Amino acid sequence: MNISIIVPAYNEEDAIRFGLAKFVELGYHEKYELIYINDGSTDKTGEIIREYPVKLYNHNVNKGYGAALKTGIRKASGDKVIILDSDGQHDPKYIEQLIGMLDEYDMVIGERDNDSFQVKRRQAGKNLIRRVGEYLVEQNLPDYNSGFRGFDKALIQEMLHLMPNGFSLSTTSTLAFLKEGYTIGTFPIKVEERIGRKSNVKMVKDGSKTMLLLFRIIMLFNPLKIFFPFSVGISFVGLGWGVAGYFIAGRFPNSAIIILVFGMMMFFIGLLADQIAMLNRIKR
Repeated sequence: MNISIIVPAYNEEDAIRFGLAKFVELGYHEKYELIYINDGSTDKTGEIIREYPVKLYNHNVNKGYGAALKTGIRKASGDKVIILDSDGQHDPKYIEQLIGMLDEYDMVIGERDNDSFQVKRRQAGKNLIRRVGEYLVEQNLPDYNSGFRGFDKALIQEMLHLMPNGFSLSTTSTLAFLKEGYTIGTFPIKVEERIGRKSNVKMVKDGSKTMLLLFRIIMLFNPLKIFFPFSVGISFVGLGWGVAGYFIAGRFPNSAIIILVFGMMMFFIGLLADQIAMLNRIKR
């Protein structure tokens, strides 16, 4: 099995040596293809990476976490690809266990255990996304946004056109694999606090992005989950208002007819959105 390990990095000069040194210590630079993507860093991240025996690809500007991973996946020559963060949170020692599971599963996720470091203020948003995701795929989700995971390269390449350029590639890929019926395996890992600078994730700015992500996920994977209940609810309101008007005023109100028609339109728009979403998910 040919393995490519992809690590995106943006302004991680304080943390980048942790993973690089660990890879060399474990001899992974001789066993696997190590690819680092310098995503438009303005510090010494790129210079530090060049000191180690890994492949380096540079973005001239900061394109985003997802865009960096897409570049790495396209450049990778391995049959399987593994991704992890460059900020010191993920320990490469778990890679061998992940590789062993890739024989059995299409995707393997390193699931953070209870002792792992997590930013408390993000928990509410993560729980909201989890609830929406589980509603869409109708099953329990694994650690859907863990950045430590591995894929079959051929499968993830088919879905790259669905993946966002931002921070939500992990979430979208999890739901895409589940929605397409692929198998996902998990194993526990301990995640440490990031090294160096604070995370780029901001409460207000990225909170709005999270809401947009929810709408995007809904429309991408199962728009009828939203349109159908909404159309049924609107139709019942229109019918109830019409029946009430008939018994009170002796006629079916025009407003009730408008509400009923609106409910029917929402249903057919939902069907159309579902067909468009299905066409958009066609493998490439």
